[in-house]
Amino acid sequence: MTKKLFLFIVFIICTTAYPLKNNTKKTSQITDTWIWVKTTGGENNPYVATPKTIGFNKKIVFTPDGKIITYKDDVEIRNSLYEIKKGISFFDQSEKDLISFEGKTYIIENLDNQNLTIISNDSEGTRTIYKK
Repeated sequence: MTKKLFLFIVFIICTTAYPLKNNTKKTSQITDTWIWVKTTGGENNPYVATPKTIGFNKKIVFTPDGKIITYKDDVEIRNSLYEIKKGISFFDQSEKDLISFEGKTYIIENLDNQNLTIISNDSEGTRTIYKK
């Protein structure tokens, strides 16, 4: 009985440790200041917005301690928490990296050293592009 309990505990530790390691990598990749470039609407909404068309600049800062700070023309307008986790895509029901902040959940479509693209994980499918 003790051996089975021990194996069960080891199994639980191994299965929960993997997602934590993966999320830590995404969190460290996203931690930085991102400048808004463009937002486009989903398939049913031909919406395009840029700093020039909207008339203001926007940037977001993801901190290592799980906060996102939003700036409009270099004035802080929001300070809230963010969370990165695995979840199901609204569009194809596949598992994706999701980020939630300010009451919405987004699919992380692209994240590299210079680019961040997120898509709202809902029927709108709004795509927002940021650059460092």
